[in-house]
Amino acid sequence: MQERTISHRALFAIVYTTSVSSVYFALGVVAHRANGLTPLVFLAAGIFFQLTAMTYAEGAALHQERGGSAVFARYAFNELVSFIAGWAIVLDYTILVAVTALTVPAYLAAFWGPIGRGGLQIAVAIAVIVFVAVDNLTGVSAHRLRRRVLVTGLDLVIQAAVIVLGLVLAFHPIHLKQTIHLGTAPTASDLLFALPIAVIAFTGLEAAAGLAGEVKATPREVRRLIGPGAAVIIMIYVGIALVGVGALPVHHGMTALGQEHLKAPVLGVVSVYTPHWVAQVLKYAVAIGGSLGLIAAAGSSMLGVSRVGYSLATNRHIPSSIGRLHQRWGTPYVVIAVTAVAAAALVLPTDLELLVGIYAFGAMLAFTIAHLAVITLRIREPDRPRAYRIPFSIPFRGARIPLPAVVGAVLAGVGWISVIIFHQGARYVGAGWLIGGVALYVIYRKTQGKPVLRRVTIPDRALRHEALEPEFGSILVPIFGTSLDDDIVQTAGRLAGPEHDDLNPDGAVIEAIWVFEVPMALPIDASLPEPQVKRARDALSRAKVVGEEYEGVTVATALVRARRAGQGIVTEAKRRGVEAIVLAAEEPSRVRGGGLLGGAGGPLENYIGEVTKYVIRKAPCRVILTAPPDDRHAEQANDPLRVPER
Repeated sequence: MQERTISHRALFAIVYTTSVSSVYFALGVVAHRANGLTPLVFLAAGIFFQLTAMTYAEGAALHQERGGSAVFARYAFNELVSFIAGWAIVLDYTILVAVTALTVPAYLAAFWGPIGRGGLQIAVAIAVIVFVAVDNLTGVSAHRLRRRVLVTGLDLVIQAAVIVLGLVLAFHPIHLKQTIHLGTAPTASDLLFALPIAVIAFTGLEAAAGLAGEVKATPREVRRLIGPGAAVIIMIYVGIALVGVGALPVHHGMTALGQEHLKAPVLGVVSVYTPHWVAQVLKYAVAIGGSLGLIAAAGSSMLGVSRVGYSLATNRHIPSSIGRLHQRWGTPYVVIAVTAVAAAALVLPTDLELLVGIYAFGAMLAFTIAHLAVITLRIREPDRPRAYRIPFSIPFRGARIPLPAVVGAVLAGVGWISVIIFHQGARYVGAGWLIGGVALYVIYRKTQGKPVLRRVTIPDRALRHEALEPEFGSILVPIFGTSLDDDIVQTAGRLAGPEHDDLNPDGAVIEAIWVFEVPMALPIDASLPEPQVKRARDALSRAKVVGEEYEGVTVATALVRARRAGQGIVTEAKRRGVEAIVLAAEEPSRVRGGGLLGGAGGPLENYIGEVTKYVIRKAPCRVILTAPPDDRHAEQANDPLRVPER
């Protein structure tokens, strides 16, 4: 069982850093479209966040696996829908890394203006991306998450100060009424564009859900995160938007929040505070807190994409080579590196509005799938224990349907459609990403001979190897009661263990057999000496223990009678329809680990005994040999040898 090391405070820090830190850039983009209705847009986003947080809490409590909405979709629908959710989230995390990194130099420009523009801006953004990539590559521990809790606390204090002082020093309620001209400022299309943009960083919920199984929060603490914790995020979201529009009102259909302060809107808000010294103090405090919060958000996003990438690899949605784990740190270094390169490329145009529009495409799609999945799981798994249940449910066909999830699904679906309609970049880039991903997924599954709609998994140990072993669903292993038995069973476990699917939910099977050679002088069903039977059963019991140490492997044992051992092995392989035979070559053997039978060392007959030769020549499947070492080459002893199919 996985150790639970992450507290509910660390979980809140992950959600908070990616959610509320988005105010540092989303406020400008939303205000550019929503103008005087920006506070109401953020209020609507906050309510949607509350609904979505409840959905993710129930889904993560129900199936505690990495992957967030992709996991919910797997159990509610199928692997294709699961892939679509995960693929959309990969896009979002990558864009969020780019957006947060691009915004950091805009806030650091409070100390030195050139940092926020031109090549220096891009250089700082790329440096942030490299930093969070290395940080995640070396492993985000519970200790590092505690540092994020401190950053979260500092950020919370700064944002609360901005709101309180803004309401006292710069807020003018009359500006709110004067800046709203429905139909013109904002237009209906601008408003429909702004609403989904306001949820830009709510994939912090995805990052938090990806930690399911590692969180040691009690059900009461989870409810506190969903209730008071979400309320804090909503108050910060709405409070800063309210102060921003009140301090920088709309003039002639435009607001400074969405124009000159587009990339650093909170700096623009505090710049109009009076007296001047208060504005100066807050400017530097916001620059520091905002930069740290944005870097933390980039780190949480990179953590999220690494976990989703890992999940996609272990579930055979993408090639295992992409999800390869680092031998030292155990992190998916290929996923992290590719994400870092892609994020660095995305910051080059420095087009913030384009990026957040594309982001909204993936986020709203993933949220729609998450809500629908949790609703479906209420019907498909009504009696499964849930540490947290969404309140306000109604009976439906023997199940209880959560109304908040229904409302969330409708809002997310409408938001996704509005992004497609009103944002050209999101429409083409998002649709291209989605269609391309589905095509790659289907082609990969088909070329690998894997079902498109059913689950196929590999354990993380398979991602730690430089090259994966061949995978077989059923393997025949003859047991001879020698010291090499453990070696051949372990070889079979490595070859059989990496994979199982819905067609064979119990995983791979090792067929361990003991062949009794019955002399021609006796009938084939003659009684066998009891000591020999006991020895065989003991050896098979040992093989079962060794083989089932491998995840997803079941060992079936049997006693077999035959006139010749080789003939018995081949007959059983044909009768059982196995995919491979793992065989111990008879001692003594001149075969050395890593060599190829029948290769440069001489003819096949010079290296193996009669049983092995017979099995290799007659077997209906691939034969894999584990041979004892020659005394001269003992150091090369433990490598299995593969013999091509015959």
